[in-house]
This record gives sequence, structure tokens and C-alpha cells, in this order.
Amino acid sequence: MLSQNSYGFYGELTTLSVGADPSSKNMGFDENKETGEKSNVADHSNEENYKSEGEPISRQVSETSIYAAEEEEDEDGSKIQLGPQCTLKEHLEKDKDDESLRRWKEQLLGSVDVNNVAEILDPEVKITCLSIISPDKDDIVLPIPEDGNPKGLWFTLKEGSHYRLKFTFEVCNNIVSGLKYTNTVWKTGVKVDSSKEMLGTFSPQKEPYTHEMPEETTPSGLFARGSYSARSKFLDDDNKCYLEINYTFDIRKEWA
Repeated sequence: MLSQNSYGFYGELTTLSVGADPSSKNMGFDENKETGEKSNVADHSNEENYKSEGEPISRQVSETSIYAAEEEEDEDGSKIQLGPQCTLKEHLEKDKDDESLRRWKEQLLGSVDVNNVAEILDPEVKITCLSIISPDKDDIVLPIPEDGNPKGLWFTLKEGSHYRLKFTFEVCNNIVSGLKYTNTVWKTGVKVDSSKEMLGTFSPQKEPYTHEMPEETTPSGLFARGSYSARSKFLDDDNKCYLEINYTFDIRKEWA
């Protein structure tokens, strides 16, 4: 999603727009940087700036190259090599003589009854609820389709509004390590923002976990309004994806 500072799930919605309100700190575009780049180009000789007389060198980045770069980033993350997985019981049995580790494990596992947890290596994380919270409007609860692809417009944000994303999830079977949330946003096919939020490590428990993203401000202005497409993911340290959502949303003058 879009935000003036960064894109959290919904805090991320604001940085997406071009020509957003001047008060926006970060809309996914660095105006100063762009100005500097143009100045540097102007300082080069005509031979460097032009392939031939009257024919400027194209500096446009194709949409294909943007997507390719994103794929490379994803691949880099998948190259991380982690140690072998262990069941909960095996975690507790390891390093039993290390007092500090024992206390850390007890704190992490809390009141989990290890005897009632299945001997399964892979943790299971289920995102049960996604909501947009704003002081200007009742909470917007977003339905999550089984295939993770909402049909049509998923939600609408009011320009210049303050909001935060809240989601609820359950953890079963084993400890999930390094759970994180990523969000990428496009407008008219151009990638305008990408963000990542580390949520932490969670042990299985009966009660669901709840996490709220930092408050964000939706961008405002003529160029900020419009339709956006986005992709959000919940992954762990192994890059195992527990939920991928591909959706569209609008930024308008008023809430829908």
C-alpha cells in the first residue's frame, strides 16, 4: 500500500504516487536525486549526451527490466542457507545444560504444551484477518480469498488520511523463524515502491497473534489519486511463503 514514509502493508500505500503532496517525505521518488542526475547529464559533452545530432540517449527503464531486477532480488534472498530444522521437542532437548539458552527457549515457547504439539518440522502460519485502521473511518476488514487474489478493487484509501494495517495470524506445529511481511506496489505498470517489515520469531500457540504496522499517511494530490496494483507476501527465514496476495486499490478524494 502507499504511505508518505514507507509502504507497510498499508503503510506502504502512500509512497507510491508521483507528484504527491509536497509534504510527503517519500513517495517512492527522490526529486533531489533526479535533479542531480539531470544536472550531471547536462555537464557531459554533446558526444556523450547524444548518439547522433538531435538524437538524445534514452534513459527510460523498461517495465521488463524492472520486473527482472525484482526477480533477482527475490533470488538473492532464497540463497540464504539455514541449519537443519528441529521439532519443538528436539529444540528443548538441545543445549539443555546451557542455562541462558534454556531460559530463552522457555520465554519463546511460553505456556506451549510440547506434548500436545505434533512432531512436524515445518511450522504452519495462517493469516486469518487483515484490517485497515484509521481514526477517520470504521475499521475496514479485508476478506482473504483462498487463492489469495481478491477479485476487482480490494479497498479504497482517502488521500491525506492516517491509517495503519493490522493483521491476525496463527502459528501451529513448530516455531516460525524470521516471519516477515513484504509489499510491492505498481502504478500504470511501473514499480513505485517496495518494502519489507520483519515481524519476528513465533512459537505455536492456541491464541492468535496480532500485529499492527506503523501509522502511515496516504499521499494526496492529483498525481497521487488513481488505481494501484500490489503484491504482499508473508515469508519466513527459509523464504517459505505462507500467503501471497495480489490485489488492486484506489486512492481517492474520499473514502469509498
